Amino acid sequence: MKYDIIGSNLQVAILEIEPNELVYSEAGAMVYMSENVSMQAKARGGLMKGLKRMLSKETFFLTEYWSTGGTGVVGFGGNIPGKIIPLDLRGGRQYLAQKDAFLAAENSVEMDIAFQKKLGSMFFGGEGLILQRYWGEGTVFIHACGDMVEMNLEAGQAIKVDTGNAVAWEASVSYDIQKAGGIKTMLFGGEGLFLTRLTGPGKVILQSMTLANLAGAIVPFLPSGGTSGSSLVGGLLRG
Repeated sequence: MKYDIIGSNLQVAILEIEPNELVYSEAGAMVYMSENVSMQAKARGGLMKGLKRMLSKETFFLTEYWSTGGTGVVGFGGNIPGKIIPLDLRGGRQYLAQKDAFLAAENSVEMDIAFQKKLGSMFFGGEGLILQRYWGEGTVFIHACGDMVEMNLEAGQAIKVDTGNAVAWEASVSYDIQKAGGIKTMLFGGEGLFLTRLTGPGKVILQSMTLANLAGAIVPFLPSGGTSGSSLVGGLLRG
């Protein structure tokens, strides 16, 4: 399968699929497809896997795509301003990712949920109890808010990340939380009470902005007092 990712902060992943290939995506991710591509909704993995996907904020049904009569093209887009990241899983690689990160994948890729192993990470690490896990001989495409920073950590090398900014990391990377500092720093430092600590070896992907921070930046500018956006715009135009 060939692919290309176009755009800057509202990206589209364009996948070329041959007649013997199949890809699948979260419901509603398809932007466009060529005429020779067919699709169908399917509960991949059956009832239990569908229910587990819903726990990680994905859809119960996924959509499968395949082509006939030559190479087909399908474009997938995320639902937030940010980036699309391809993860090559071949060679036995596994990745953990924040919930709701999945966009699309080759048929050879498996997806399931994973649970945090430490109580501190569950409650204070920013990702909550449930993560997504990917493995298989293929490529999975994930999406996240903001720009991405990719790092390859050596064995024992650790970085501290603001809560919630860790998008994905190889399964070989350990994930834990620790206090942001002293009482004064925790209360007035602006970084929250806890930081995420990622320790290598393995690749980690960080995001420059979380969806929660994006929403928090927009809320002060939304109409209030029962005034809808359309009526506000209409009033300004009439004035």
